[in-house]
Parts: sequence; C-alpha cells; structure tokens
Amino acid sequence: MIEKKIFNDTETAFRLKTDLELNRALLLFNVMGIPSLIKPGILLTKFSLKARLPIQPLIKSTIFDQFCAGTSKDDCKPVIKEMHQVNLSSILDYSVEGKKTEEEFDAAFRVKKDLIKFAQEETEIPFAIFKPTALGSFEIWHKLSSHINLNEEEKVEWQKTKARVEDLCEEAYKQNVRLYADAEESWMQDAADDLMEEMMEKYNKDKALIFNTFQCYRWDRLDYLKALHKKANEKGFKIGAKIVRGAYMEKENKRAKKYGKKSPICESKKATDLNFNNVMTYCLDNIDDIAVFIGTHNEMSNYLALQAMEDQGIAKDDPRVWFSQLYGMSDQISYNLASKDYNTAKLVPFGPVKEVVPYLLRRAEENSSVEGQTNRELNLLQGEKKRRKLVLETN
Repeated sequence: MIEKKIFNDTETAFRLKTDLELNRALLLFNVMGIPSLIKPGILLTKFSLKARLPIQPLIKSTIFDQFCAGTSKDDCKPVIKEMHQVNLSSILDYSVEGKKTEEEFDAAFRVKKDLIKFAQEETEIPFAIFKPTALGSFEIWHKLSSHINLNEEEKVEWQKTKARVEDLCEEAYKQNVRLYADAEESWMQDAADDLMEEMMEKYNKDKALIFNTFQCYRWDRLDYLKALHKKANEKGFKIGAKIVRGAYMEKENKRAKKYGKKSPICESKKATDLNFNNVMTYCLDNIDDIAVFIGTHNEMSNYLALQAMEDQGIAKDDPRVWFSQLYGMSDQISYNLASKDYNTAKLVPFGPVKEVVPYLLRRAEENSSVEGQTNRELNLLQGEKKRRKLVLETN
C-alpha cells in the first residue's frame, strides 16, 4: 500500500536548483498566479517581437531559462547530464511551432530524425518525439479527419507527409528508440490516429517502440483505447500509449459551440480526472499488451499509478511504464519519482529564443488557468526557500 506522500519532499525536488534559480522560479510563478497580467503580457511580448524591440535577452533570462534547456540540442547536454546523475531522464523537444511550407516541414523532419539518432547515442534520452503538424499541413490532416476529398496537389502533399512520418518511425525502429507522436486538436486527430495505428502495427510486433498520444480530456478516449486494444490483439502488435489530459480545452469548446456540435471534451475537471485515471488504469491492467507513458502534473493520478503498479506486481523500473512532466514544472513529482527508481523523464524543450516564444506563451497561459497548479508550485518553492534558510541558521 502506497502510504507515504513522497511529493512533499522539496529538498529532493529542488536539489539541482541554485538559490538564484529558486528565486527566479518564485518570481515567474507569482506573476503567472495573476491571470489579469498574463493576457496583456502575451500581447505585449508578441508586439515587441514583431516590432523587433530588444526583448529577447529578457525572455532568455526569465521564462525561457525556466521552461527550456537551451537553444540547440548540444546546448541542452549539461542540463540532461546533470538530471541523469539523479536518475532523471530527458526527452528533447524542438519546440518550434507554426510552420506551413514544404521547406519548413522538411527542415523539421531533419531535426526530428537527428534527434532519434541523438537519443540512440545518449543513454539519458529514452524517447524521441514529433508533432504531426510539424511534418505536414494542418489543413490536410483536418480534411482527412473530416473525410473531405483532397485535390491533386493536396494528395501529393499528403504522400510527402506520410513518408516523413513513416521515415521517422522506421528510423526509430532501426535505432531501437521509442518514438511518440503528440496529439493536437480533435478535428485533425483522426487522421493522425489512423496513421499512428498503421505505424504501431508495422513496427510494434515484439514491443512498443511507436507511441500515440491519448488526450484524456476527450470523453471518447477510453472506448477508443479499448477498440484499439482489441484490434492490436487480433493483428498481433503492441500498443504504445502516451496519456495526457490535453492542452486545447478552450479552443475545443469554442469550436464545438460555434458549429453547434457536442463538445469532445469532458464536462468538468472532475470528469477529465476520472477519465484520465480510467485510461491509465486500463493500460496498467493490460501491461503485457500496452506500454504506457504517463504524462501528468496531477499528484493524485501519479499516486494512483504507483498503487496500481504495486497491486499488479509491476516493477518500478519496468521499461513498459514511464512517468513524465514538463521541464520547469512539477519538480516535486519528477525528482521524487526518479529518486524512488521509477522510470521518469522531463520533456525538455529547446530552440532559438524567438522561435520558441509561442510555446513559452502557451506555458504561461496554461499555468495561469490550471486550477491549483500555480499555487502548488509557489507553496513548494516557498517551502524549499524556508528549509534552506533554516539549514543555514542551524549550521
């Protein structure tokens, strides 16, 4: 029985943070705890960058350094190696968003393929990652998901997109590197799900190397997983399931309302939490068929996973179970799980400062809107600051 609350150990959680970094995190989460400052701040940042005002050094020394590990993969190496010394792995994410041309898709593909090879070379990196719309037009993913016929030019583009995805999956298979596809908006996701099923069927015969992402704020995901499980058993392949709550709730609900459709999103946070926990439990109950990557900042869901693993007799370091949180957030979960020998990885974004700004602004907005998240971060940071002060006073 999991009885001890391990996520209150701030000494372990912030063991790699200097006092300066601790104070910077406190400042940032204090600001993000004031929602009325976030939207004006986002607008001002976008305007300043568009006007080419010299604000990149300020971004770099504050929000960038909190949520990103560097501007290039080599820049990230010191952070990756430092975390691995305390048993915490890393997943590098080239967090450049919003690309639209074939040249940009090809460039993103080359970066992702290089990161698969990098993951094979570096023991600290257990997964590689890609975003479907980084490799092909959102509009084409949307049309296919909506069963709208493509024109001849779009058919050519789609074949190129499919080829990029398959090339990455084949490379991951050759290099024996786990690779997952991020999930995006529901109106483009069916096409991505279909393609990732195809990739799992092809490359996951013996073990799960190719993973798809299941956004559990969507009320249909448990039924979808069960149907996929049945299909996988019939066709003889393993499922790789990265499970998250989801990041597009407001956009999803607005779109459903606009078109007079039922929202694909659970009706409440409580319903989302229940759905996430049910999907996670289903994966752990079927661990011989489904490898699971548990991506959550919710402490109760993590405790539930630990209990389920204990109940199922799943070893802490079973390679089919991974936990993950974003770099710069929920260190009380990541570092404490790693210290207890659970497979744990930080998702570590990187990229040129200006190019990563959309990702950073999304992080700030999400932190300000997630109920209780910012307060929990602040309380832990303040608790660690007090603990360090007490240690100094007693020495």
